[in-house]
Amino acid sequence: MTKFEDLGISSATMKSLKRMGFEEATPVQSETIPLSLENKDLIGQAQTGTGKTAAFGIPMIDKIDKDSNVIQGIVIAPTRELAVQVSEELYKIGYGKRARVLAIYGGQDINRQIRALKNHPQIIVGTPGRILDHINRKTIRLENIHTVVLDEADEMLNMGFIEDIEAILSKTPEERQTLLFSATMPAPIQRMAEKFMKNPQIVRVKTKEMTVPLIEQYYIEVQEKSKFDILTRLLDIQTPELAIVFGRTKRRVDELSEALNLRGYMAEGIHGDLSQAKRLSVLRKFKEGSIDVLVATDVAARGLDISGVTHVYNFDIPQDPESYVHRIGRTGRAGKEGVAMTFITPREKSYLGVVERTTKRKMDKMKPPTLDEALEGQQKAVLEKILQSIDANNLQFYKQAAEELLEQQDATTVVAAVLKMLTKEPDTTPVKLTEEKPLPNKRERRSGGGDRRGGGKFDSRDRKRGSYKPRQGQGQGQGGRRQSNNNNKSRSNSFK
Repeated sequence: MTKFEDLGISSATMKSLKRMGFEEATPVQSETIPLSLENKDLIGQAQTGTGKTAAFGIPMIDKIDKDSNVIQGIVIAPTRELAVQVSEELYKIGYGKRARVLAIYGGQDINRQIRALKNHPQIIVGTPGRILDHINRKTIRLENIHTVVLDEADEMLNMGFIEDIEAILSKTPEERQTLLFSATMPAPIQRMAEKFMKNPQIVRVKTKEMTVPLIEQYYIEVQEKSKFDILTRLLDIQTPELAIVFGRTKRRVDELSEALNLRGYMAEGIHGDLSQAKRLSVLRKFKEGSIDVLVATDVAARGLDISGVTHVYNFDIPQDPESYVHRIGRTGRAGKEGVAMTFITPREKSYLGVVERTTKRKMDKMKPPTLDEALEGQQKAVLEKILQSIDANNLQFYKQAAEELLEQQDATTVVAAVLKMLTKEPDTTPVKLTEEKPLPNKRERRSGGGDRRGGGKFDSRDRKRGSYKPRQGQGQGQGGRRQSNNNNKSRSNSFK
């Protein structure tokens, strides 16, 4: 493996990478960073999860003039969720140089963004429609740009953003560096590359092995309304040390984490709407073990440096197999075994087949656990703790009280009372989760359209383009109970 320090990166950026715990570069990083530092145009054909944000972010940050107050780099991304994720990572990479990074996207007050632009960001990360809005308002000027990045270009093509991207590129200097990253290379992307790039170097990164052999993989066929009770029973039976529960949308994550806490579990959620400080706070608590269940969207969990996760629960099955692999890859690390369970509603069975064909591995079917099994699981956990306490042999102070108790009651009754007192009996407190529509049946899907990132939304201008057609009266907000069905409608409409 290539070390970052061998790639010609500046000391200020290396300081940031060490602070982030980065040491060895991924294949896409080791191949693209040296080329990018030489100011060459570049096409990176790489899947999500290969480390491409750092691949384009490190050279971009390295070339930033920290004393200049103009916009020097711009990253165009298909969704708000991804724009937020990329801006967060660029902020961390740019920590050593104190680079100023700003994410702009629809759904957020444009006047607030205009005020933020007056703080002179050096890098803009945004969705195509909102970037164009700012260009037209002259609140963003691109004449000093030296680096343009098109992230997930094929996704932006699917959403109908090519004209927007070309309009943005036409506003940037002729002498700029252009980096294009895409999982696939359809003809329109190739034509755009020919039009706007100069002799681009092509880097193709082979998709890594699509599963991890140490992970036990199960699926549970369950009705949507029964999912939460099944999840809590599994948590009671399996008593994971650290668990991640994946939900499809930000609203889902918020509701799940709140419901888990209501039933007595220590849980917190992360998604793209959280501030960087809150996100770091949640992750710190999770790593320290002060919360034992992390609830997350796909994008929010990508790139997280988390070890010790024993169980992953896919509360909502992901829409594409790669997301599944990234999710379950959070467990079974460092030679340890892990367990992954995926909830599937009857209408989503076709997605199970796609995942199994991609990972070349069948998932085992798991029977939904009963309340009695959940209680038995909690009893076993208490028994293990009692036996560990006996092994520790630090009971001298308690023996006299125990002997006095046994003079009054028989041993079986005393132990049963202790077990009952210590056992967390399954909680059936009613919870309210907004029902998610199942993923569209495979044959209902239209080729290419939509946002495969649960929780990611298009901005108001972006919605007017491409395959996304909102129904009458549909709102623009992200998550939240007030518009509980909007995310569902947008997903089903994307794949008519």
